[in-house]
Amino acid sequence: MKVEYTSFGTPIKDENGKIVNGIVYLHGWSGNYGSIRRIADIIGPGSAIDTNKFFIISLSTLGSPNSSSPSSSKLANEFPSYSIEDMVKFQMEFLKDKFNIDHLKGIIGNSMGGFEALTWAAKYPDYSDFLISLVSSYKVNGQNYALFKFMNRIIENDPNYNNGAYLKPLDVATKLANESMYPYGLSKEYYRKESIEDIDLYMDEMGEEGSEMDANDIVYRNNASTNFDIEDILSKIKVKTLIVAINQDQFFPPELDAIPMSKMIKNSHLLTYDTLLGHIGTNEIIKIENEINDFLKEFK
Repeated sequence: MKVEYTSFGTPIKDENGKIVNGIVYLHGWSGNYGSIRRIADIIGPGSAIDTNKFFIISLSTLGSPNSSSPSSSKLANEFPSYSIEDMVKFQMEFLKDKFNIDHLKGIIGNSMGGFEALTWAAKYPDYSDFLISLVSSYKVNGQNYALFKFMNRIIENDPNYNNGAYLKPLDVATKLANESMYPYGLSKEYYRKESIEDIDLYMDEMGEEGSEMDANDIVYRNNASTNFDIEDILSKIKVKTLIVAINQDQFFPPELDAIPMSKMIKNSHLLTYDTLLGHIGTNEIIKIENEINDFLKEFK
């Protein structure tokens, strides 16, 4: 299978030639391997995620356009449906084949990447030493479920959709589907302060990004997300876990997601902070660099 990735930092190997200081970063719904730039402010020599101590790998997960996906494989609607756990297995296979890694120092997952990271730690509790969940949750329901279903309905009701066997890009449908996410990405306070002109501009920009997406890629990824629920196995996570939440996050408000999750994972620490950027506030993760550095000290 095709895998798009980047890696940086210093690999350290044991006497058997195995890399022992690997960290994997898992991106969110609309991201790819380059989404690690969200936390770039805390990565580097001497930073919380010290590139002298860790070897960091960021990849575009299963279903992403430049890794194996309906669009990149040319299989379109014949591409097999997949789950969040399948994404995890995809990454595990890649790490083994490319780097001969079968154990990680840590897993960091942002948003949908958090779904994967939490699933990884629950299903394979001995695979890593630590876990960091950023603005994420242990299941998709309520507003998030409705939004994913709504996005798919926009696409599936396009007259040219043809059950995913469309002959030309559904750029209007994918544009509208992506635009539908715009009101939730930032905080309510942020939108109130923005001018009407800026909101129109940013919605148009998000729509243009959506028009370049493949409809099947969106539908498949949404289906994987709407089926995500690991509440019944969350207690199996035994690695040291840091749960990071943002108080203004509209997708995953701490009181509904991070706080209950912290009570279900025994060896976990909950950290919340404020940012008007809401769900995408991991772009301001520098605000909590000291706390993350304290969490990672024992693993360096």
